[in-house]
Amino acid sequence: MENRKKIIEITFWLVLSILLTNKVNAQIIKGEVMAGLNMTQVDGDEVYGYKKPGLNVGAGAMIPFAKNWDLSIETNYSQKGAKQKVQYLEDTLNGAYRLYLNYLEVPVLVHYTDKELMSIGTGFSWGRLVGASEYEHDKQTATTAQNNVYKPDDFCVLIDLRLKVYEALKFNFRYSYSMAKIRTRDFTSQNGIVTTRHQYNNVLTFRLLYMFNETRSKRILNQE
Repeated sequence: MENRKKIIEITFWLVLSILLTNKVNAQIIKGEVMAGLNMTQVDGDEVYGYKKPGLNVGAGAMIPFAKNWDLSIETNYSQKGAKQKVQYLEDTLNGAYRLYLNYLEVPVLVHYTDKELMSIGTGFSWGRLVGASEYEHDKQTATTAQNNVYKPDDFCVLIDLRLKVYEALKFNFRYSYSMAKIRTRDFTSQNGIVTTRHQYNNVLTFRLLYMFNETRSKRILNQE
């Protein structure tokens, strides 16, 4: 918890210091809207592979603070979770598993743009769990967003890649991974051995992103 508070404090002061610089005040802030698909898994749940698709939509702003450098802040709705098909057709405990975790997220990243064609970035996000449901062997469990089976907050580290498609339209790939466990669970094997596992969101995101004011912002920055 203390580490999370430190991260939030550092980010707050970083964003504030950039916003207060003369360079930022002189720029045109770039807006962005994005929509796409998550492919997700939860590490530590004994279900493997990025098999759970989910929606990822949002809007944000990019703030230039130096040539080729931007700070971005977003607000996203992101569906995460895990999925496994039926494993044992003749058994009532058929091995099927579905987990739905829906978050409102606030990612903060720093980006470097190379030759106006590609941007790479890194940062982290804070997510708030707003919906949760879980199905084991095709039967719904008691899991909800309110009963604390899964932690209400998810802090993730991010790696981001953006490629220009046409003018202000970009393709965006993002990788995110939980920095702290979202759940701790005991699993019992057929031999009666109990294993305790910590669980983490592991997400690949593929989106299309449209930028506003990118040309005006670039022109002003080049004039300085």
